Amino acid sequence: MNQVNVTDARKSVVIVGRPNVGKSTLFNRFVGEQAAIVEDKPGVTRDRHTREVEWCGHHFNVIDTGGWMPGGSALDSKVSRQVEAAAREADLVIFLVDATNGLVDDDESIAAWLRTTGRPILLVANKVDGPGA
Repeated sequence: MNQVNVTDARKSVVIVGRPNVGKSTLFNRFVGEQAAIVEDKPGVTRDRHTREVEWCGHHFNVIDTGGWMPGGSALDSKVSRQVEAAAREADLVIFLVDATNGLVDDDESIAAWLRTTGRPILLVANKVDGPGA
């Protein structure tokens, strides 16, 4: 009998969005601890972070990504390529937007790109409880 690596068969959920919309904060809520660094300045998360989580009896991998930025520096491009790779490999994409800013041009660019992946997308508005939302 062949053994199956449970991690390989587990569904994956990736969190994507512009820099500083709260992706790492949401990731930390999923995993139940401060697993990802969270700061008020953009660009802190640069690599993908994956953790196994259980929610309502369902086990899955959740993936935190850096902020997707079209154009920008060479580092921004590398981070964006990592985000794109994670989204193409995911079973579900959580597209996180900042409700205090509304949808901006970069959100529109991300949404247009995400539609080309063919992956299921869940749009989530973050920071709705703060002033200005």
